[in-house]
Amino acid sequence: SWGGTLNQAVQTQVFTSVATFQGKMVSVKRVNKPFIYLTKEIIQELNDVQALNCYNLNSFIGACVDPNHICVISNYCTKGSLQDVLENDNIKLDRIFKLSFATDIAQGMAYLHNSPIKFHGRLKSSNVLIDARWTCKVADFGLRGFREGERLAHPLGDPAYFYHQLWIAPEHLRENPATRTGSPKGDVYSFAILLQEIAQRSAPFGDASDMADVIIEKVTAGRSPYCRPLIDPIEVEESLLDLMRICWEEIPAFRPNFSTIRDCLMKMNSGKNTGLVDQMMHMMEKYADHLEELVDARTQQLEEEQKKTEELLARMLPRSVAESLKRGQTVSPESFASVTIFFSDVVGFTALAAESSPMQVVDLLNDLYTCFDRILEAYDVYKVETIGDAYMVASGVPIRNEHKHAGEVSTMALDLMSAMTDFKIRHRPDRPLQIRVGIHTGPVVAGVVGLKMPRFCLFGDTVNFASRMESNSLPMRIHITEQCKKVLEEIGGFLITDRGHVALKGKGDVMTFWLTGKVNFSQSLPAETTADQPLTT
Repeated sequence: SWGGTLNQAVQTQVFTSVATFQGKMVSVKRVNKPFIYLTKEIIQELNDVQALNCYNLNSFIGACVDPNHICVISNYCTKGSLQDVLENDNIKLDRIFKLSFATDIAQGMAYLHNSPIKFHGRLKSSNVLIDARWTCKVADFGLRGFREGERLAHPLGDPAYFYHQLWIAPEHLRENPATRTGSPKGDVYSFAILLQEIAQRSAPFGDASDMADVIIEKVTAGRSPYCRPLIDPIEVEESLLDLMRICWEEIPAFRPNFSTIRDCLMKMNSGKNTGLVDQMMHMMEKYADHLEELVDARTQQLEEEQKKTEELLARMLPRSVAESLKRGQTVSPESFASVTIFFSDVVGFTALAAESSPMQVVDLLNDLYTCFDRILEAYDVYKVETIGDAYMVASGVPIRNEHKHAGEVSTMALDLMSAMTDFKIRHRPDRPLQIRVGIHTGPVVAGVVGLKMPRFCLFGDTVNFASRMESNSLPMRIHITEQCKKVLEEIGGFLITDRGHVALKGKGDVMTFWLTGKVNFSQSLPAETTADQPLTT
């Protein structure tokens, strides 16, 4: 990462103010000095900078010289600085992009060195801007007299102060910071550090383990072997690596000029002038392709997240209700004349929970309800809720299915009983797990309750009746009411025996029945528990 080289937090980006001048956006960079005297020399250098006309130099528009508001106004580049682009992992930079960036910079610097400005002196990735057409434009050049006496942006010894010196050539690091200006050969060294940033998409000296102040100390010392960025030859092509090495030579005279550098870069790109329109169009096409890939990837992620949300909603609510809510429709309470409701609980759960750790209880219920949920998928039923060890299922609501609801719930109950014959408690594999079941058929009112955590709830005496049937059932038995028995007899094929009258709270003595099986139901069922056996609670 960009600050990782320094092993400390350093604000590396330079953010520029933006303003409007004559109807177009401009960049405003403050000069950190209280006032300025407009001498002939300063006026001349302002004219020299304004007279520059190169596609790869950022255009100078003017300057403000009001006391305490001194600033330089230049063309605004929409893509930000080269540093911003290199740091943005969402922007894909292939070999053509990187060579184009490097060639643009070399082209601008070659022009600058042949102009009255002579050299830059502050070349670094934050001083290279990128416009809307992905052209690199060298910025913040010239105006040395205008800036003279400017206070340092960062105090001496500050981590950010050392960071911004990483682009400075060793011969200039040995100079007094207050009077340091630069040179053409110093710009070439700075360009070599820029090449390393572009090639590796990392900070200057990106693979170094030392902090910036230690790196600056080593570069300034100039002792062999010279301190330079570490480059993996596998990551960077040989010709580009050779160009970096010759550009950061310790002896300035051994460094090439920017015309030679530009020619080398063009040769690497098969002799193409990357400033031509066709090359630019190729870059734009590549970037457009990347944007399409990025949009496709983001769209796919969005669709996947939306699908997860819909699946979660479908688990919380019946699918038909969830679809209505997604469409923004209000789900009003609705009466259902005939539905079948199932309740089950674990026999002896209170004692078992007391003997187990909380995590073991959670694992037990998760295993049990995962088993139940898998079985439910084969039936036209809806799991209403689970509360502790209680499990509630309904059929015929919210989608009516004529009289099939009693048959669906009853067959499902037999299937669950069959599954219990093989179910093992993880922490008590020697102890069989038993459930008891109660089923009732009757009318209900159904509706969605709540906003933050909406729940599909059933209301009416049918719910209470089914719950009482479950609490008065026996281990591994399916206890059904006379209303449910009548519907099952209409469907046919179910095996039912009388239990007799049972005293139900709030109902008095009620004739109830056991569901013992079904014709052609091939799965094994547990041995029947008789009424004489004690009821475990």
